[in-house]
Amino acid sequence: MMLSITDETFPDQVLAATDPVLVHFWAPWCKLCRSIEPTLHQFQSQYPRPIRLVSVNADNNIKLANNYRLKTLPTILCFADGRLMGRVEGFPGRDELRRTLEILGEQLLPTLV
Repeated sequence: MMLSITDETFPDQVLAATDPVLVHFWAPWCKLCRSIEPTLHQFQSQYPRPIRLVSVNADNNIKLANNYRLKTLPTILCFADGRLMGRVEGFPGRDELRRTLEILGEQLLPTLV
């Protein structure tokens, strides 16, 4: 289960986090949003270092959705040291999502040394 983040908790839970964070923006009406959760959890469990996985209901947190210019759901944002390091918009398919997450993960490893 992912920790649910709001406009108010985002700075402390994501921007100030010491570990990298994957932020999953979703909405209750978005079926694809729910279908990618197992892939996100699998990536988290296989990543060689601790990585946080959190969710943001885009419908309930408009300020965050606007701030990060969401165009489609699902959208995954990757943060390290309070900086946005990458994003995945939409659902390119399970295999493509895994490959994209692996590439993001490889880019994060040098920042964690």
